[in-house]
Amino acid sequence: MTTLSSGFARARRWLRDHPLAFDAALAFCTLVAMIFSSFTAPGDGHGPPAFGARTPELFSVFLMTLAAAALGLRRRRPMQVLAVTAALAAVEYIVMDPPAPVVMSTVIALYTVASRTDRPTTWRVGLLTMGGLTAAAMVFGSTPWYSQENFGVFAWTGLASAAGDAVRSRRAFVDAIRERAERAERTREEEARRRVAEERLRIARDLHDVVAHHIALVNVQAGVAAHVMDKRPDQAKEALAHVRDASRSALNELRVTVGLLRQQGDPEAPTEPAPGLAVLGELVATFRNAGLPVEVACADRERLPAAVDLAAYRVIQEALTNVRKHAGAGARAEVSVVRVGATTEVTVLDNGRGSAGRRPGAAPGGGPGPADGGPADGQGLDGGHGLVGMRERVTALGGALTAGPRYGGGFRVHAILPVEARTGEPDRPGTAGGTGLRR
Repeated sequence: MTTLSSGFARARRWLRDHPLAFDAALAFCTLVAMIFSSFTAPGDGHGPPAFGARTPELFSVFLMTLAAAALGLRRRRPMQVLAVTAALAAVEYIVMDPPAPVVMSTVIALYTVASRTDRPTTWRVGLLTMGGLTAAAMVFGSTPWYSQENFGVFAWTGLASAAGDAVRSRRAFVDAIRERAERAERTREEEARRRVAEERLRIARDLHDVVAHHIALVNVQAGVAAHVMDKRPDQAKEALAHVRDASRSALNELRVTVGLLRQQGDPEAPTEPAPGLAVLGELVATFRNAGLPVEVACADRERLPAAVDLAAYRVIQEALTNVRKHAGAGARAEVSVVRVGATTEVTVLDNGRGSAGRRPGAAPGGGPGPADGGPADGQGLDGGHGLVGMRERVTALGGALTAGPRYGGGFRVHAILPVEARTGEPDRPGTAGGTGLRR
């Protein structure tokens, strides 16, 4: 049974790949059927048709041969083949008595037209063919007009039109399903690429937050240690201890972040919970140890969604890092986290000189500027991308972030985060919320 099925499948594939061979075989089988049927005389109404009661004339064989030969071109010229076979069938009804079944070739040609054109064309051509051949059989045929042979012509041509239209509809339905499946596959691939790009952006933001924060603290504490190494070694040791703690914390967070990039089957990296407002005190302590006085007012003690909690923590971390780098000596910072309706508002203020009133090229706090090999105003380790990263992180959750100089001096960062965060495409930097100022 399996061998028979495989052989049939191979034959079907071969015929599909060689349509002319299939049409030639169909034309030959149709010719044999027409000649075989021409030996059968219709019954007299009281008995079945009698085989061998008549012999087809030479002209009828000639017409049947022409009609069968025309079927070999039914795929290339379907309308022309239908016209030829219908004309030959009509001539057979008019000239020969009794007629030979040339109409069999017309039925196949009409099926081909219906299966390869649209429905309106099938209706027009089918009705014309059905009516014309039925009228010719009734008017010129040897049997009475109401005989079953005449109505059989109408029935067979109508059945050919209906079958061809059904095949065409099914073929169109299958093609539409295949096209939708291919489009869905392309959509899945595009969605996968989009998710990969979003994940890369998220990891890049996390890496920036970790590196910018901890390296800034390491830089400050290393400078303190170098300055007091000779005169106050105890204070230098304390500063170096802070350097060690900051570097260890940076390595741990980098290990967690980079662990997300490991491929399946790689050794598992140690994982830790993502930072959030629950460890805000530890974050603030690192800045206080670096010499930045920070006051915290956290009125929102409810548990936030993980994405919102992480975004709030990162905004505070980046804002305090910028204060430590750019606000100058003697600056103080204030952090507040407040629940307002369906949102959580995070505000970071400082009383430093901020960005307002600085002359181009002067570094904050009177330090070296670009001309002296130091960072430009508003640009630190992050190259000005810190505020951009904060805004992208906040707007990706459906919130808004504003940042800019305060009246009377200092800088203000204010983020509004929805408690029920949504995931969307981040707005372009500087277009949603905020003044677009970089710090």
